[in-house]
Amino acid sequence: MTRKYFGTDGIRGRTNQPPMTAEIAMKVGQAAGAYFLRGSHRHRVLIGKDTRLSGYMVESALTAGFTSVGMDVVLVGPMPTPAVAMLTRSMRADLGVMVSASHNPFADNGIKLFGPDGYKLSDEAEAEIERMIDGAPPLAPSEGIGRARRIDDAQGRYIHAAKSSFPEHLRLDGLRVVIDCANGAAYKVAPTALWELGAELIQLGVDPNGVNINDKVGSTAPQALQAKVVETRADIGIALDGDADRLIVVDDLGQIVDGDQLMALIATAAARDGRLNGNAVVATIMSNLGLERLLGEKGITLHRTPVGDRYVVEAMRQGGFNIGGEQSGHIVLADHATTGDGLVAALQVMAELVASGQPAHRLLRQFDPLPQLLKNVRFTGGAPLDGDTVKATIAAAEAELGGTGRLVIRKSGTEPLIRVMAEGEDQALVADVVDRICDAVRKAG
Repeated sequence: MTRKYFGTDGIRGRTNQPPMTAEIAMKVGQAAGAYFLRGSHRHRVLIGKDTRLSGYMVESALTAGFTSVGMDVVLVGPMPTPAVAMLTRSMRADLGVMVSASHNPFADNGIKLFGPDGYKLSDEAEAEIERMIDGAPPLAPSEGIGRARRIDDAQGRYIHAAKSSFPEHLRLDGLRVVIDCANGAAYKVAPTALWELGAELIQLGVDPNGVNINDKVGSTAPQALQAKVVETRADIGIALDGDADRLIVVDDLGQIVDGDQLMALIATAAARDGRLNGNAVVATIMSNLGLERLLGEKGITLHRTPVGDRYVVEAMRQGGFNIGGEQSGHIVLADHATTGDGLVAALQVMAELVASGQPAHRLLRQFDPLPQLLKNVRFTGGAPLDGDTVKATIAAAEAELGGTGRLVIRKSGTEPLIRVMAEGEDQALVADVVDRICDAVRKAG
């Protein structure tokens, strides 16, 4: 189904250009507000944002839209995406909104919607809201216009919830932690939570100015974190992204640890303690085959989904599983959150680090990843994957990888790109098959 506004994770784009204009944001508020006007109670929406300059504009436009259809607005200011999801549910709001473009540069922004249960909306709900955006909104009568107010204790509520996920019998005393908040939404709450648990902190990316979010800091630019961990001889480094639903860890030697290794650690610890629902983990098709093999050796099943944390969450809910995530660092821990939560996931990793007494470089190397290579090929139109030559090249590559590797080829949901990923035990073969497929796609497109 072709979408005009919504993509794979809400609405996103460059600010002051469609679909990320004040006018469209107001219409989104009207449409989403009208969609959730159910029952006779006083309706409420909770709005959070990251630290982008454009957040003021989008927040104000959404507020105008929601209040115009009769919905009260609660503004919580800069807060992580998982905090907005948590507060939406705990405050019994009718919906929640996060204004953020996640790991994108400051010039972009986005709108993510959460239902009253704290989960992202279904495709069907987004499609209906999208239809309503271009329609005539049912404006409230003059006496029924909504009110807006800010609350001051939202950060404290989320910090308490995040700390509650950390084992009560443990503390972070003596642990030297470098925390990089990407100059984003968690710049206050993440350092505060870690400090209150006893960690010795070195902070990066905690001075947002509206235009420096994700700028050479955060989970998508971990070089500064790596250097600081080595420089300060820290025990571990934690990098969040702009809205703090993703994390990347750096060990005590300055080496990057991706989401697959983190899922392996968290899941095996949960299985050990009898806390792994269904004895299974949910991950996407991009997670390394090494993760699947490690879990299999421990009797844990890996369920794979399409790329996107919403698909991971859907599979977790359907199967009753409590641990899932993505290689990119979106870790979903259903016992504590309804969406990816970088801080909560980091706390589970640090709990294991403290309890084990091992250095991070040893504890976090749960498996040896198989060589994996991903390349993107831009195409100008048509359907290059449907060509006979491309199909034959893919079939030949699959035969060569045999049972010792995997091939994942998919069309990007946001750009005219074909993503080609291969992994296997033979690194040279992996590189060769990816290059051959990319070349065939390039010629076909």
